[in-house]
Amino acid sequence: MKKGLIFVTLLSFWALGSVRAQKLGYVDSEYITSKMPAYQKALADIDKFAEKWSKDIQDKYTEIDKLQRTYQAEEILLTEAMKRERLRIISEKEREAREYNNKVFGYEGLLFEKKKELMKPVTETVMRAIDKVATQKRLGMVLDKASEGVVILYTNPIYDYTDYVMEELGLATDPKAKSNVTTAEAATTAVPDKELNPGGNSKSNTSKPTKQPK
Repeated sequence: MKKGLIFVTLLSFWALGSVRAQKLGYVDSEYITSKMPAYQKALADIDKFAEKWSKDIQDKYTEIDKLQRTYQAEEILLTEAMKRERLRIISEKEREAREYNNKVFGYEGLLFEKKKELMKPVTETVMRAIDKVATQKRLGMVLDKASEGVVILYTNPIYDYTDYVMEELGLATDPKAKSNVTTAEAATTAVPDKELNPGGNSKSNTSKPTKQPK
């Protein structure tokens, strides 16, 4: 048991040493895409599809409400067979409305697929730019500061390659958003949990540092 533990420990140190031997960099994909006209257009198109499908669903429930009110108003005049048929129709319409709602807004539904379709060109464009910058700068690994799957409690601005990717995409950076955040970043480890996002990324450093010559 102890030998196994020692082996795992040594393996962990070996893996850590391998990572440290590589030249690392990070980018902020959220900041990059926010400056891309193609991304903004994709968001607008997604909203249009969502609004259209929401209206279709609302129309279905409006029809159901109309059928229910008509049934209540005429119920006293209907035979038992007619009542059952009216209620069957209403129940069927309700089932169709629920199924359509799940089909559109449910897990991996139409809206989810439409988002993937519209965002794919934007994602591919950004990835090509990142690949090019990583090759030019000889980076062994590039992390995404905006990703929920990556926890960054401290980042040194000199390793931020966001601006290089922005430059590769022909996007202008916002000078007002840049500042010297070395002091703020150094204190990041003392930030309370409530100031960390759900993915664990620190949001204390939201400005983009000035691009450093490499």
